[in-house]
Amino acid sequence: MKALLIARRELSAYLRTLSGYVIIAVILALNGLFFNAYALGGASKRSAEVLSQFFYYSSGFTVVASVFISMRLLAEERQTGTLSLLYSSPLRDRDIVLGKFLAGLAFLALYLLCTVYMPLLVMVNGKVSFGHVAAGYFGLLLLGSASLAVGTFGSSLARNQLLAAITSAVMLVALILCWLLARITEQPLADVFSAMSLWNQHFPPFQAGLIHVRDVVYYLVVTYVALFAATRVLEARRWR
Repeated sequence: MKALLIARRELSAYLRTLSGYVIIAVILALNGLFFNAYALGGASKRSAEVLSQFFYYSSGFTVVASVFISMRLLAEERQTGTLSLLYSSPLRDRDIVLGKFLAGLAFLALYLLCTVYMPLLVMVNGKVSFGHVAAGYFGLLLLGSASLAVGTFGSSLARNQLLAAITSAVMLVALILCWLLARITEQPLADVFSAMSLWNQHFPPFQAGLIHVRDVVYYLVVTYVALFAATRVLEARRWR
């Protein structure tokens, strides 16, 4: 599949550049600090509570990591002028978008893998449910996938990586803050805004170790819609 070839090339580019490692190192360090200060700190807590707080803070850092990982996916090609080379290749626009998204998702999964040591630390003085850990990481991967897809869409719109990061962050913040609109609007709009909320409505079950089909479907739909939109942007630019 051509998308996999693009994903391989893009992932290799991530692994060869210093910026990718800097992103992982900085966000991983901040995640570790928050875990130590807030999840482990304070009064004695049950292991399940500590684990839940770990996923709470990690979800925020996962979204941030997605923004920084996705900002270069398409915007860099446009910034360096290599996007025209992709257009002149036999690759379809959906292969380009999907391949770059899969590379970003693989790199994000590498970041999440680096955080596994934190739940393992909880095992030192407590008991950790494997199901809770698996559900939490599954939720982080789904949240990361949706955020990365939105970031890919933002990257397709922007002329450079900085604008891509800003555009993606604005869209993600808007999705996250939909729950506020749900609180100040009346039915049926309140239900619509609540269902659109990227975090408040759909991530807490994963944080608690629960998997609901509606939440899985929501993140997959957001991922699909954002990637579809990014593909349409590339198609529109190709025929300009």
